[in-house]
Amino acid sequence: MYPKTNKKPVVDSYFDVDVVDNYRWLEDDKSPETEAWVKAQNKVTFNYLDQISYRKQLKNRLSELWNYEKIGTPFIEGNYTYFSKNNGLQNQNVIYRTKDNAEPEVFLDPNTFSEDGTTSLGALSFSEDGKTAAYSISEGGSDWRKIIIIDVVSKTQKEAVLVDVKFSGISWFKNEGFYYSSYDKPDGSELSAKTDQHKLYYHKLGTSQKEDIVIFGEIPSEKHRYVGGYLTEDYKYLIVTAQVSTSGNKLFIKDVSEENSKLKPIIETVESDTYIIDNKDHKLFLVTNLNAPNKKIVIVDFANPTPENWQNFIPETDHVLSISTGANYLFAHYMVDAVSKVLQYNFDGELIREINLPGIGSANGFSGKTKTKELYFSFTNYNTPNSSYKFNPKDGTYQSYWKPKVAFNTDDYVSKQVFYSSKDGTKIPMIITHKKGLNLDGKNPTIIYGYGGFNISLTPSFSIANVVWMEQGGIYAVANLRGGGEYGKKWHDAGTQLKKQNVFDDFIAAAEFLIDKKYTSSEFLAIRGGSNGGLLVGAVLTQKPTLAKVALAAVGVLDMLRYHTFTAGAGWAYDYGTANDNKEMFEYLKGYSPVHNVKKGIKYPATLITTGDHDDRVVPAHSFKFAAELQEKQTGKNPTLIRIETNAGHGAGTPVAKTIEQFADIFGFTLFNMGFKELPNPPKAKK
Repeated sequence: MYPKTNKKPVVDSYFDVDVVDNYRWLEDDKSPETEAWVKAQNKVTFNYLDQISYRKQLKNRLSELWNYEKIGTPFIEGNYTYFSKNNGLQNQNVIYRTKDNAEPEVFLDPNTFSEDGTTSLGALSFSEDGKTAAYSISEGGSDWRKIIIIDVVSKTQKEAVLVDVKFSGISWFKNEGFYYSSYDKPDGSELSAKTDQHKLYYHKLGTSQKEDIVIFGEIPSEKHRYVGGYLTEDYKYLIVTAQVSTSGNKLFIKDVSEENSKLKPIIETVESDTYIIDNKDHKLFLVTNLNAPNKKIVIVDFANPTPENWQNFIPETDHVLSISTGANYLFAHYMVDAVSKVLQYNFDGELIREINLPGIGSANGFSGKTKTKELYFSFTNYNTPNSSYKFNPKDGTYQSYWKPKVAFNTDDYVSKQVFYSSKDGTKIPMIITHKKGLNLDGKNPTIIYGYGGFNISLTPSFSIANVVWMEQGGIYAVANLRGGGEYGKKWHDAGTQLKKQNVFDDFIAAAEFLIDKKYTSSEFLAIRGGSNGGLLVGAVLTQKPTLAKVALAAVGVLDMLRYHTFTAGAGWAYDYGTANDNKEMFEYLKGYSPVHNVKKGIKYPATLITTGDHDDRVVPAHSFKFAAELQEKQTGKNPTLIRIETNAGHGAGTPVAKTIEQFADIFGFTLFNMGFKELPNPPKAKK
């Protein structure tokens, strides 16, 4: 049934232990042999999916529900007000602008960037006077970007395109130029070659990219995997961050109003996550988790900015803090069991009010420039589509700015938060969403989703795809596993390196809770996750192959002995550790690495691995190798397939049309392998 995957053994030795890698050749994304393998795998996968009679019904229903107007919150630059808009099924959102209440006009339409809609808009940033804009584009989902500089009024390109930009913001210095970050272009494949020396550049308008000045990252003592730079709103200070991993940063500051001023260190270790959020002249406001795992706000004078001089401004609480500023206020966003709570402060540290949010869910926004008179925020949860509100910071009132017109009745669905015990007794929150009137008979098709890493929090949000799943009687459950950021740095650290097994145990316990409470049973359960969550699915299906009927691993990190040798993978070592650290770390990683733990004679779940051939974040070789291992060793009739999206990356900027096709395939595969020969609730034909 499956294409033959040739074995070409390569042996690596770690601490006197030999490890055989039969599929190292699949790491070469440029080889004709890998390309032929991708085509052969896709042929088998799509032949299988084509036999699912209701796949087209799912695609049509997804398209029907997706087809509603989506409008982003507005922002003002220069003489124009800008906002994003999607008419419904446009592959990419369009940027519109309006002036003096005139009819909005198109400013940037990413759908015209490429014929197939796979070139997407990344960052968009404006000069101080709003007359010049710089924006980045991603082609085919790659993390490598180009920056295009245009005249705002005429929308014409002003100068040559900046190329080979990666993991970068665009931060303007007045109307003169901007800061951006990149790596030297690697030798070999730009999709998989390692990138580990990030540099901060300054581009002066009217000069060539070759003349751009390196601000930080050129010399050996400044070598870091991630370097960023941004200016305070008054253009007085340049802030530089430097990281060796995805957690923890060094912090530097430079007074750009003083000629020949030097970068001054604020923090020279990577033991904390610390950033400057605002300044009032020489008084700096910082958010930090240094000796405050849930984060706090501190103030310090520019003259002596190191930690021993910090003063508490908003102290740490029991809940995780994130901060925004706008209209001369600070907004403290707290996560209380993964649900939003927002407090408004002035710059004297006085609490003005708690914002009365529209419901229990996730609120984002409350940010803008100091002189802005009104702010915007968005609100969503698992059964409420993302809506936006106009907020008056003076009196705390708000009014609806935009609500989507979705062909979906939120009153028909219910979300509830439960807490369950993991293997070691830790209480873990999970939100379960489904149609009202559910029978707890163990036969409900259920997808449980998890991530559990990199301090990332899974907060309630609405998804059209999940609606289509729930319309079919499906349950959608999201577990807030350790390794995430829901309860701060301690929660994150409890799911890293030699404690990574906690994440897998939390996920297994979540599934067992759903089975125990008769929401579902193993025969009707699918486990799903992407990226670090793809690792989660791979680890759980190899450790507990009977837990779920279906496994859905998307763009996963699956070869834990070699992940750090690809692109920016070494930057994930804070969460994972590497096989080169020491023997204990090597053995621990080898003990759960999905590629290394597929065993012959085991009946694994029906598995659909998904990846993109242009994924240069988590290179597709992870998924290729895992698929090859599963296909060789799977026992029984459950299919183990890999679906490789061509001209697609890690997920950002994926065209809507491709996203809809992916979900139709994923849901179709899942229901088909749970035994459904036809849809449980076929969409009603339109009259």
